[in-house]
Amino acid sequence: MRKAVLGLGISLDGYIARPDGSVDFLFMPRDYSMADFFATIDCAIMGRKTFDVARKQGGGFGTMESYVLSRSQPPGKREGVTFSNEAPADLIHRLRKNKGKDIWLMGGGELAREFLKADLVDELYLGIVPVLLGEGIPLFPAGFPQRDFSLLENKSYSRGLISLKYERRRTKKKSSSRRLKRSHQRFSGSASPAPIFPGRRFGVAAAPAPCRARKLSSGRRCSAGAR
Repeated sequence: MRKAVLGLGISLDGYIARPDGSVDFLFMPRDYSMADFFATIDCAIMGRKTFDVARKQGGGFGTMESYVLSRSQPPGKREGVTFSNEAPADLIHRLRKNKGKDIWLMGGGELAREFLKADLVDELYLGIVPVLLGEGIPLFPAGFPQRDFSLLENKSYSRGLISLKYERRRTKKKSSSRRLKRSHQRFSGSASPAPIFPGRRFGVAAAPAPCRARKLSSGRRCSAGAR
């Protein structure tokens, strides 16, 4: 299955851009290359704001199939990309029907939040630069539930750059039938069943004990319900 990989550069305090959208603090040292990463993808998804920034910086997407999720732009192909107003889950599901490499989630933060909210992010690939911005556009804005990941790879490069690769760790949901079976075993297993009348200790009158056959002072035997 094609994986959805959220991959981009961030500051030490988790920002992908300054408040004005500039990314001048990001850098790529000579001993670092994204060639291996680009060899694993053939499709990109980004938000409209990320597309606008890339276009202002003169960035192009070449022959890579690229989608821009936007609520304000009409759907359709233009400017070398495909604009779409689909829900993230619908778009990913449609792309995964086709054979291909992994899908690159380019950002920004709002797109990352929506994909994390729908639990569509399979891997994280982050390049962290040794810069604290103090403010800016966060990669992970609030608004999605906890998502657990396992570390796959960490590498360090010159000038303090660190690359981290994580894989989404999903727990398998237990089927209702298995839960029901365990519940049945818990109450009807080898343990003795709880008494219907637990006794005065729990605020319930104890059950009447069987009466032994004995003569009363009157000479009659007690009835089954007598004490």
